[in-house]
Order: sequence, then C-alpha cells, then structure tokens
Amino acid sequence: MSATEIDFYEVLGVSRDADGAAIKSAYRKLAMKHHPDRNPGCKDSENTFKAISVAYDCLKDPQKRAAYDQYGHAAFQNGGGPGGAHGNADFGDIGDIFETIFGSAFGGGGGRARPRRGADLRYDMEIGLEEAFHGKSSEIEIEVSKACDTCHGSGAQPGTHARTCNLCGGQGNVRAKQGFFVVERPCPNCHGAGEVITSPCRDCRGEGRVDVPQKLEVDIPPGVDTGTRIRLSGKGEAGPRGAPAGDLYIFVHVKPHEIFQREGTTLATRVPISFTMAALGGSIEIPGLDGEELTLEIPAGIQSGKQLRQRGAGMPVLQGRGRGDMVVEIAVETPTKLTKEQRAVLEQFRDLETGDECPQSQGFFEKIRTAFGG
Repeated sequence: MSATEIDFYEVLGVSRDADGAAIKSAYRKLAMKHHPDRNPGCKDSENTFKAISVAYDCLKDPQKRAAYDQYGHAAFQNGGGPGGAHGNADFGDIGDIFETIFGSAFGGGGGRARPRRGADLRYDMEIGLEEAFHGKSSEIEIEVSKACDTCHGSGAQPGTHARTCNLCGGQGNVRAKQGFFVVERPCPNCHGAGEVITSPCRDCRGEGRVDVPQKLEVDIPPGVDTGTRIRLSGKGEAGPRGAPAGDLYIFVHVKPHEIFQREGTTLATRVPISFTMAALGGSIEIPGLDGEELTLEIPAGIQSGKQLRQRGAGMPVLQGRGRGDMVVEIAVETPTKLTKEQRAVLEQFRDLETGDECPQSQGFFEKIRTAFGG
C-alpha cells in the first residue's frame, strides 16, 4: 500500500470533515493493529503501518491538512511532503513510534536516559572535644573524580564529537517483545548514554572525568558530636560524560577527653576533694572548654558521689542557642600519707567524736545491732 497513491482519509478510514479527535482515534486503532512489534516479519503490516503514519502526520497538522485538501499529494512533492522528501513520517526509531501510540504505560518514560549522577563520597574526620565546642574551619585533601580538562567532560577527543547510538537511536534504552509485553532495558551498545564515542579522550579514556587530589575547606559548626554528618553538595565524584557530581559527606568523630565525658550537650567529670574540704566546705576551680575558670562551691559535709550541676557550662547546642550543663561528681579522698602532727590531730579529733558527726554510719551500725539482737 503506497501512501502517495491512496487518499490519506481512506488510509485512516475517516471522512474528509472528520475532526482531530476522530483522526487521532482512527490512527491509534490502526497503529495498534498493524504495529511491527505485533506483526513480526509481516511486510504487509509494516507497509500499512508506514502508510497510516504518513497519513496521520499530514492530517493531524492543520496547515498540512489544508494544503493536502487543496492540492492533494502534489502539495508535498519536491521535499515538501509530510515527513520530508521521502514521504515517510519522521518518528525516529521504533521505540518512539510505540511511545507515541501507547503512551508511557507500555514503553516507560521515553526519551534518552538521564545521565548517571556521580557517586557520593565519605570522609571521616576526627576532632578534639575543644574543637567540637568552638567549631573550626579545616582543610582536607581527598582524591576525587572531576571533569576532564582536556575534553571538558564530554569524553571525546578534542575536535571530535560523540555520535548517536545506532542501536537505540539515541534513546539510551531498547525495547524487546516478550509474549504480550514490551520490556525496556538499557542499550547494551551505549550503556544508556544514547551516544557512542568513536574517538575517546586520551586523558580520561572516554569517561569524561579523571581522579585528582583536591583540597576543600570544611566548616565544622560548634556543638558537633560523634556521628554528626556534614554534606558538601556537588563535591563528590563527577558524573560520567558531564553528568552532575555527587555529594561529599563529612562524618565527624570526637576524640575522648582527659577530663570531661560528654552526654549530648552535658559535660560530666569526677573531681576528688580532701576529706577536710568535704567536712568544712570550700571552693574549687575547674577549667572550662571555653577557656574560662569555673568556680564551684563545695558545701560543708558533702559526701562522695554527690553531683553538683552548673547550668549553662556544657556544650553548645548544635545549630541552636544556649549551652547544656556541667555535672561534677564529688569523690572524697581519704589521705594515705600523714605527718606525725596530722596524725596526732586526727587522733585528738577521734577522741572528741560523739557519733553525731557521721549520722549515716551511726544509723547503719544501729540497724546492725537491731537486726542481730544487740
């Protein structure tokens, strides 16, 4: 069946006054019936499909339809016909035709596959607790893929260009019929790129990217903790052939501190004091991470294990306001080395004890006497 010999309206089986919706509906029904994927190896179906495609290409366009209605096929001679000089509708490859007829439900998204984004990268950074308190700017050096300077990320040798893949027609994917279904897969020839590089760049071997050491400035905000993740957008691995780069993630690890243990925004420490300070009271100085000395008042008679809380003396709140608390646990230390004078004073103190000085121990031994019958 030749589209140049048969009237376009007869090809589609519609009247000359049919509207656009009727023409489109007729075309879809005929295209579904005669599509080559549904009639593999049938030349008649292939020729019919080409004819209805040419007819539809003309009649769906108001200007082309008006010219055809007035002059017939003569309106498209000398290269002016629907689909070009050869009188064939320009649908690209078979995948495009199938997409045009059946929509995305049968053929996927259509069009060339999106370029693959570069991989995300991870960098582990170890910092001290003081650096976590104040924050810091740090320069790191990593080896990362970046766009090739020679080919500017195209992957092709300078002066040459990638050509459209012959297998997929530049779509990046191919369709194959399996029973009643059409399955879409990445093109095995161009691996989904839609293009084939015949003269690869010598520096990047057609990848469009090379591995180079790179120095980056990283801002660590105050209040970070182990496990905090900092994202540097677009600083990861470059995508192949000019595709977007991935991201770089900085994972923070805070080293243990000699004095403080951290629990969220709370700083905790254990401070030993003499038994005389525990009995009489006093004050101690603790250096804070902010560089200021913290004066802590010790009440008279404090016991080991007692915790004193200092509000607002802890870690900064990450990306927020204020600071946590500092918790100081008291450990009363018993002297192990005494001079003769000190020992004499303590013996004198022991002789003056009434039992009321240490109510907890007095109460404990009272319980023992009661429990064991005196």
